[in-house]
Amino acid sequence: MSGSTGLHSLIAAAAPLFAGEAEVVRTYWDWEGRTVETDLRWLQLQCFKELKGSGVGELDNMGVIDGPLKEIGEALPRLDRGVDRHHVRHLMEELYEEFSHFCAFADAYDAIRPEGAPALDPQASDGWEEDRTLTEMRYRILADHGAMGLRASKFSEGGYCTLFREGMRVGGKGGSFAAANDLISKACELVYEDEFGHMLQGIVGLDDEGLAEDEWERLTELVVRLLRLRIPMRNGQFSYPLSQERMDAIYAGDIEPEPFDFEAAEERAARAA
Repeated sequence: MSGSTGLHSLIAAAAPLFAGEAEVVRTYWDWEGRTVETDLRWLQLQCFKELKGSGVGELDNMGVIDGPLKEIGEALPRLDRGVDRHHVRHLMEELYEEFSHFCAFADAYDAIRPEGAPALDPQASDGWEEDRTLTEMRYRILADHGAMGLRASKFSEGGYCTLFREGMRVGGKGGSFAAANDLISKACELVYEDEFGHMLQGIVGLDDEGLAEDEWERLTELVVRLLRLRIPMRNGQFSYPLSQERMDAIYAGDIEPEPFDFEAAEERAARAA
């Protein structure tokens, strides 16, 4: 994938933090603290994110499901009376996609849940502290930096699909969690392709905006600010498999950067064009 110096510098700054979030998930699979209960916990919290997460929506913080539902409800009475039908179809497709992600992880939860364990209640969770911290920063950046903040939020959404990519790879892993690993892998595989497309939305077209050098620098600073918070967010979701010392080392650069697949990004962008 061709790109400007600014774009490549942005990706280079993000790559070690993408790798840090991936390390959280990868470490968890063989972590001695992993239990059926921690598996159910992270799946429940992921269901919360898929159902009620903020995504990169507007400042009213409606969330990835409620926001499109509200917009569709308001648009239908004005269909082809100022609201294009294809726009409404696009909203419905996005809504179906996001709800399908929730179903994938909820189904994995149900399949893993042993007899006597509580059933999934998607309305019971209000998230977790590190995710709230990330969400608050996202909305602060959107409020303070406008269009630049939105670019940063879209670029950082999903952390280069780290959870779904690492989840796909756990399939076939043996041991006492072999059955759970296969279920998790299938759920993550269902979600990965969609989320890879979301991630590309934050990258494709950046060079078309003609950003000046200082704007690239400001965008990079905002992206790094968000990605640094994604690592403790994911660590909290997975019951803290990484120590604070290890996270500090990652922040200091003691990690191999996650390679960015420019070829795959270019192919996906061409299909979407």
